[in-house]
Amino acid sequence: MTQLSLVKVSKIFGAAKVVDGVSVTVEPGKVHVLLGENGAGKSTVIKMMSGIYQPDEGHIEIDGETVRIPNVDAARKFGIAVIHQELNMVPQLSIMENLFLGALPTKAGFVDRAAMRKKAKAALDLIGLDEDVNTPMGELGVARQQMVEIAKALMQDASILILDEPTAALTRKECEHLFEIMEELKAKGVGMVFISHHLDEIARVGDVVTVLRDGKYIDTIDAQAPESELVRLMVGRNIENQFPRVAQEPGKTLLKVDHLTRAGAIDDVSFEVHAGEVVGLAGLVGAGRTEVIRAIFGADSYDSGSVAVDGQTLPKADIARTIAAGVGLVPEDRRTQGLILEASVAENLGLATMVPTSKFGFADLKGQTKRENETAKKLRIRMANVDQAAGSLSGGNQQKIVFGKWSMANVKVLLLDEPTRGVDVGARVEIYELINEITANGGAVLMASSDLPEVLGMSDRVLVMSNGRLSGGMPAKEATQEKVMSLAVSHMDEEAGESR
Repeated sequence: MTQLSLVKVSKIFGAAKVVDGVSVTVEPGKVHVLLGENGAGKSTVIKMMSGIYQPDEGHIEIDGETVRIPNVDAARKFGIAVIHQELNMVPQLSIMENLFLGALPTKAGFVDRAAMRKKAKAALDLIGLDEDVNTPMGELGVARQQMVEIAKALMQDASILILDEPTAALTRKECEHLFEIMEELKAKGVGMVFISHHLDEIARVGDVVTVLRDGKYIDTIDAQAPESELVRLMVGRNIENQFPRVAQEPGKTLLKVDHLTRAGAIDDVSFEVHAGEVVGLAGLVGAGRTEVIRAIFGADSYDSGSVAVDGQTLPKADIARTIAAGVGLVPEDRRTQGLILEASVAENLGLATMVPTSKFGFADLKGQTKRENETAKKLRIRMANVDQAAGSLSGGNQQKIVFGKWSMANVKVLLLDEPTRGVDVGARVEIYELINEITANGGAVLMASSDLPEVLGMSDRVLVMSNGRLSGGMPAKEATQEKVMSLAVSHMDEEAGESR
């Protein structure tokens, strides 16, 4: 099998050295974890491994011989496959067509769709994804889109597999299935690079860990090292409390959801969120959490029920009126729903405040610039300056921009859908402090998350959804992962019984 080494590689963009003299060796049959904060250089390192970037200094070796990997196709020929953090797919094409993008099988000069269908089904079976291969990718949720990306990489029969945040959108059950697949690949001698911000996953799947900070190599240690040591190496300081929730005395009702229903998605959902309160919305993927969040924000309509903010009933499917009422949304997919990637950091930060702060129809450019710079500094967004394109930043820094946009707007109610997906432990704490700031100022937060420790650690109350319905709720101090999971599958069990 193949051994891949980066030897003292550096990458320079303009005046910035984003990777500085880093060495990493990926051995056959082992999982090499790359760990570091957002912007530490991890993505740049794996892009050099996969032919997207070429090192400006240092070199790459395969099985001890110096090689050049000029492009992705060359990497593929070397047996290197990548599962990227940001999904590479065409929403309008089917699962099958996405699996074979750039590598269509042919027969007698024509695309062999029968072979495509057979191989695509086998790939989905391998990862346990029960979907019709003709389903358009755009109809799948983010978690299932990620599973298709994993299947696509496994189809390449690679000897080096690079997994960049593969579990960010997956449930615990899906994660465990992926880890089992990784164990099978290790047994076959496949070497893997694994990036994750979930520290508990490192000991589960990793063999060794290389820590990067500010583009520099810090250390390589055993994957069984204590999490506290990993955090210290990664951020350069100790983080005593990963969930620094500061509870407030609940005030008046700011968000009231009453009998919200949409056929096939949401079934008679009612709850309230009070000023100063964080309410966590838990449940399995497909339980209806995102659908509730989007309906509240006006991104999707609903059949019956109502949504009220601070006593004012909101019209259905009217995002502009919802924002005007003081509601903000950090969506599940920041790249397509939360940002304008081509626009600058400053322009993205100012999206929600440009109109409200205008005077006599003219934008308050001076005030906007001041607020944008202050917000970027407060959130520690890693960038060259606020004029840098948002799409060029790391995933975690992009997420900070989405938060910052609503922070500048001083929203009454902030809706969060997977708020720390793809965000490192240091940046997570900064985001949690922003949540605390919102509730301390009398705002309310509704947070949907697949990360149960996050839900339990940062919520005051926990509501659990199952099959589009609220199956229960409890104060966070009384909640446990076992109690939440029991409620998460309760309506699933009922429907299974009805179908028998």
